[in-house]
Amino acid sequence: MKLARLAALLALPFLAPAQAQAPQKPKLVVVISVDQFSADLFNQYRQHFDAGLQRLSRGVVFPLGYQSHNATETCPGHSTILTGSHPARTGIIANNWFNLKAPREDKNVYCSEDERVPGSTHDKYTVSTIHLRVPALGDYMKRADPRSRVAVASGKDRAAIMMGGYGPDQRWYWNGKEYREARPLPGLCEARSRAVAVGGGGKPVGAGRFARDKDDRTGFRASPDFDRATLGLGDRLRREMKLGQGEATDLLILGMSATDYVGHTYGTQGSEMCIQLMALDSALGEFFRGLDADGIDYVVMLTADHGGTDIPERHRDHGITEAARVDPALSAETMGKALGAKLKLKGPVLYGDGPFGDMYVDTGLTAAQRTRVLNEAVAAYRRHPQVAAVFTKAQLLATAAPKGSPDTWSLIERAKASFDPERSGDFIVLLKPRITPIADTSRGYVATHGSPWDYDRRVPILFWRKGMVPFEQALPVETVDILPTLASIIGVPIAPNVIDGRCLDLDEGPGTTCR
Repeated sequence: MKLARLAALLALPFLAPAQAQAPQKPKLVVVISVDQFSADLFNQYRQHFDAGLQRLSRGVVFPLGYQSHNATETCPGHSTILTGSHPARTGIIANNWFNLKAPREDKNVYCSEDERVPGSTHDKYTVSTIHLRVPALGDYMKRADPRSRVAVASGKDRAAIMMGGYGPDQRWYWNGKEYREARPLPGLCEARSRAVAVGGGGKPVGAGRFARDKDDRTGFRASPDFDRATLGLGDRLRREMKLGQGEATDLLILGMSATDYVGHTYGTQGSEMCIQLMALDSALGEFFRGLDADGIDYVVMLTADHGGTDIPERHRDHGITEAARVDPALSAETMGKALGAKLKLKGPVLYGDGPFGDMYVDTGLTAAQRTRVLNEAVAAYRRHPQVAAVFTKAQLLATAAPKGSPDTWSLIERAKASFDPERSGDFIVLLKPRITPIADTSRGYVATHGSPWDYDRRVPILFWRKGMVPFEQALPVETVDILPTLASIIGVPIAPNVIDGRCLDLDEGPGTTCR
């Protein structure tokens, strides 16, 4: 692991020597990712924030930021935030992908897994950075000035890995237990407290208050207390490491995961999400007040790794009649069995992590058999009424990397931004809008994300610093623009042509923060 990290750091693009520290350079950069905090949720609740999120809403606001790629999942989304690069460059194409050439039985690879560890599987693994192909902001900062310190506190290991980069001084992510609690229902949330029946065997959602039993780890992470614990850890790291009080600019990265678990478990439009966002606003306010009290000059950036959408059952109540749960026949396993029977082939035939995304044809088949399976599978998926598009690896290889505003990208361009020729599937399946790729809700999840549609792609991008003149820019920007923007503010140069993002000017007047 140490040799791999050293090699990765030595491979960083050449950086010019750090310039003399300017008086306006902040002493601390605070980067916050709120998992599944869509632009839709931000705009829906923005008028009700009165603490931390209100403060950020009064800074420089980009309400239409984009996780512009297709695979809008946690790992690829977090890989864009502090690397300045799309998943096609970071190598993080999804939360999981399949390596059919791997000698182990489990071909499913987790994005933060060290496959080299004997006995490793996609759900029992050693956390590692080996799959991340590019450096992150903290790596650039340490290269420019070794005195810079980097700390990460996150609810998920994959967020901590992808944002923290190769060599943070401290990297923490949650693995613990909590106790029973029921949240009060704020007046704002009363109108959203309505039980909604969920198809697929799941329990009704929409009127919850986060009551849970002792040692209920699943209930803890899908509650506001999860984010409060993460912020508490981040604050403790800051104080113990004296971040923002040294000679060089330091970096504190916070991965807030509860909004994602709440969205998955309850959907986005019930009392549960309302309570969660009000609690997050309050907790962030307390965290910022602690920084203020210590007199630290800091700049904050907050965004999300992806968006999300509500459960189809409530969508239909609200008049979105096309919303539905996915047909189980679209899962790679079920489709593979059907194709195997039709073509008289043994084995799984197809590998995939569900009913959409990257699909892999069994490499144990002959070349002729693989071609038959590929053609039959692509045709079968394209015929299905819930499928929007299917693109083959050959099509994606022939497609140029997307350019221009992310709101104008075609579906195949969005897929191209998530495409890696070594890790991506033999073809990719994109579902139609509002088709929720969860058929069986009995295991706890009722809603999800991961589509190429804007409700999953759009996220807020917010910057705040004391004395900053606030303004709002409603044009589409990308999360890959965050790295060059922060690097310019703190005077860390980035070599040209090694990232996909561009610097965003945070100066409201004729001046510029992009150097």
